Amino acid sequence: MNQPQQDLVFAPLGGVGEIGMNLSVYGLGSGRNRAWLAVDLGVSFGNEESLPGVDMIFPDIRHLVSERKNLAGLILTHAHEDHYGALVDLWPRLKIPVFATPFTAAMLAAKRMGEPGAPEIPVTIVQLGSRFKVGPFDVELVSMAHSIPESNALIIRTPSGTVLHTGDWKLDPTPVLGDVTDEKKLRALGEEGCLALVGDSTNAVREGRSPSEADVGKVITDLVKSARGRVAVTTFASNVARLRTVAEAARAADREVVVVGRAMDRTVQIARELGYLDGLPDFRSTEAYGYLPPNKVVAICTGSQGEPRAALSRIAEDQHPDVTLSRGDLVIFSARTIPGNEKAVNRIINGLIDQGMEVITDRTHLVHVSGHPRRDEVAELIGWVKPKILIPVHGESLHLSEHAKLARKLGVPEVVQVRNGDLVRLVQGNARIIDELPAGRMYKDGRIMVESDQRTVADRKRLSFAGAVSVAFALSAKGEMVDLPSVDLIGVPERDRDGALFYDTVYDVVMEVFGSLPRKRRADPDAVAESVRRAVRAAVNDRWGKKPMCYVHVLTV
Repeated sequence: MNQPQQDLVFAPLGGVGEIGMNLSVYGLGSGRNRAWLAVDLGVSFGNEESLPGVDMIFPDIRHLVSERKNLAGLILTHAHEDHYGALVDLWPRLKIPVFATPFTAAMLAAKRMGEPGAPEIPVTIVQLGSRFKVGPFDVELVSMAHSIPESNALIIRTPSGTVLHTGDWKLDPTPVLGDVTDEKKLRALGEEGCLALVGDSTNAVREGRSPSEADVGKVITDLVKSARGRVAVTTFASNVARLRTVAEAARAADREVVVVGRAMDRTVQIARELGYLDGLPDFRSTEAYGYLPPNKVVAICTGSQGEPRAALSRIAEDQHPDVTLSRGDLVIFSARTIPGNEKAVNRIINGLIDQGMEVITDRTHLVHVSGHPRRDEVAELIGWVKPKILIPVHGESLHLSEHAKLARKLGVPEVVQVRNGDLVRLVQGNARIIDELPAGRMYKDGRIMVESDQRTVADRKRLSFAGAVSVAFALSAKGEMVDLPSVDLIGVPERDRDGALFYDTVYDVVMEVFGSLPRKRRADPDAVAESVRRAVRAAVNDRWGKKPMCYVHVLTV
């Protein structure tokens, strides 16, 4: 007797409508008997304007926690922060098996070593191109070219159909290191039968094909050869192909490579151990930088996204203990600026230019290429795989929409556009959203995890806009003021437009309001505090046009 077909479902819990914070889940079965497979667990990064004080943004994993007993495991497609960066913080709430290739596992281990108190995370290392079982899911890795070694698509086979989850990828015939995208395996999947393709949308708005990493190598080599003074190159620490490209350019120009920045050091060590930098001379430490002639050095630095504590930021401010640049030196930004980081990056670029350095970016030279596919590459993949259903992920709304339009134009029978939390039933001829899972975000605030709907960040925004007023005084049991009130203004102008001190305004309002209260009301400290708070905010707003946060502390003695 044939077994009844089990529902195959998919839901993004992060990475849709945004770039970053990737987390996807696949389910097989029905109701409480559904088994789940998680793919990736990434972060986004906060910025001071929209999320003051927030270091990282994590996907909400309430659904995974609630289904932990049915969660077969987590597979990491590659070691970019937006795909694996939340694992160290969130794994203790899940404690599930984790599967990763050797490079990704090594990057995770190094990340754990760099974070005090990080949990021990058992990782099952799976080899490139391998096929293995995770619960009821039959998973096969597909090598995909990307801007980091060992990026993988996943072929997820189930009794209810086969899904290709692309991860991050491009079609690069000359990727400098690592494998090219495995066209043979993808074509074979198309012949076998692909129910659904869940695909990267990052560059779906761009025509043509993404340039090759080898093209970047030619440009950087020419720039390094023609430089007269020192050369500094900044890129993502995880972009091992770019590190190799820069190192080969340095060797062609008879220069030595100096690695500057802990994250860069960590990646270089892992890349050496796994053979990705074979054939290149050993790199020098920062201590050697000062002893090398200016025309004999290339410094590879962290800080391509304007991070204030990264190497290039400190160099630009002349605060780095070992590395300095001088007028006429060349700085190459070999990375795309992540949306939201533009101001921080421009601050560094302007600082370097003001000091007389020459700065090269991808606005004028091909010193960076994306690791994601443009429209012709997406079309080619669809032609190989022939999916019955396509779901665009990994992109903002515009990217997702353009990916969907392209798929329809190419004749994909069903295209389902989703938002984070949408649960899609993957069945040929009737693929649709059938439910909604809990989805949202959490903030890492220092060492603490904060729910996004808490008042913490909202209060900080208000403080940054209108400051705060603090008032404190003590009352006797009879409701009499024991001493003069204490007033403190934070972020409030010293004087109003008529020249009156805001301190005096607040002080006078406190005394007037207290004096006008009936004796019985004065005996209620909460009522006194609320009356004073309302009056102070109104008075400051009347003279300033802004309502500060106001705290009134009334003690009974």
